[in-house]
Amino acid sequence: MKQWLKICILALIFCSSTSCAESLSNATKTFENEAYTPTHASGFVIMTDNEGNTLLRVTRPWQGDNTQEQSLAIFTDEESATGYSGEHIIGNAQRIVCMSTSHIAMLESLGLTEHIVGVSGKEYIMNSAVVGNEAVLDVGYDSNIDFERLISLRPDIVLMYGITSENSIITAKLRELGIPYLYLGDYTEQSPLGKAEWIVAIAEIVGCRELGIEIFNDVVARYEELRGKVATTSRPKVMFNLPYQDVWYMPADDSYMVRLIEDAGGDYIYKGKNLSSGSQGISLEEALLLVREAEIWMNVGQCTTLDDLRAAAPHFCDCAVVRSGNVYNNNSRRTAAGGSDFWESAIVHPDIVLNDLISIMRGQSDSLYYHHKLK
Repeated sequence: MKQWLKICILALIFCSSTSCAESLSNATKTFENEAYTPTHASGFVIMTDNEGNTLLRVTRPWQGDNTQEQSLAIFTDEESATGYSGEHIIGNAQRIVCMSTSHIAMLESLGLTEHIVGVSGKEYIMNSAVVGNEAVLDVGYDSNIDFERLISLRPDIVLMYGITSENSIITAKLRELGIPYLYLGDYTEQSPLGKAEWIVAIAEIVGCRELGIEIFNDVVARYEELRGKVATTSRPKVMFNLPYQDVWYMPADDSYMVRLIEDAGGDYIYKGKNLSSGSQGISLEEALLLVREAEIWMNVGQCTTLDDLRAAAPHFCDCAVVRSGNVYNNNSRRTAAGGSDFWESAIVHPDIVLNDLISIMRGQSDSLYYHHKLK
């Protein structure tokens, strides 16, 4: 009898240790092979195991030094996900909540706007397929998310964005509710093509990576073709922005807009003076000197007319660049509430943005898409 009891105990220990080993193996599941390495983006990579499961690693989900890698595992079935404790989904995401308008644009480029069931700030969205669909609900923003509404949407995943850190209150609640989420860092990319390449990351989540790669490669080809035709001589000097609380912020040399201007044939007027990775504040006196030298003035806040500009920056409107009317803004396409399509869909269409800017550098303003000349 004692021998039989000993055998039972040993069997129980063996089964328990086997179960624990399996659970531990799944909980610490490794994705060791690279399935996709971006060519222009620096903030994500797609890994895979040997069983067809993938891991989307976001290495730079937000700005600043307080970065913390985010990841989403995409398993082929429930069995493969057994014991995995990280954020994950089973199969391709079919019901998606987008907390950033750029994610809407990416899904539109993939032809999958019908997968969008929830958004943040619907009145600021340009996409007609989303705005015109009453079934797509606004779930709120920041710490004011309507979780009851969110639950009712039965999302497969919530695509989020962070400014300088994770919103731990929101993510803790999502984990409590069992709703997968992922922070995407497309907006942190400074390369125009780097931003656009995040369409491949979105494509991975919805199960069409190859389509995402094809769309991105087409964008690259068009962008490079346009850039290759730009003259390298007679580059007009370009000034950016408006003052904010008596400080004028100038972008860094490697910033998104400066790279676009340089690719379009312009000459950033503050080039070589801000080599950091962020904007640099200068005095209004220094800004006035720069505006006086500028041949083109870009991205002037919310202004849509020269009268708006005169009201916003009265001391700067006696400069030659204003008198000549060479002032442009990127808010040609906007919603009644003030949402800008430039910050929605331009991220996946850097070729269209570049085409706009090439026209502006050449003094042509008749066929602009995202931009317009202030009148």
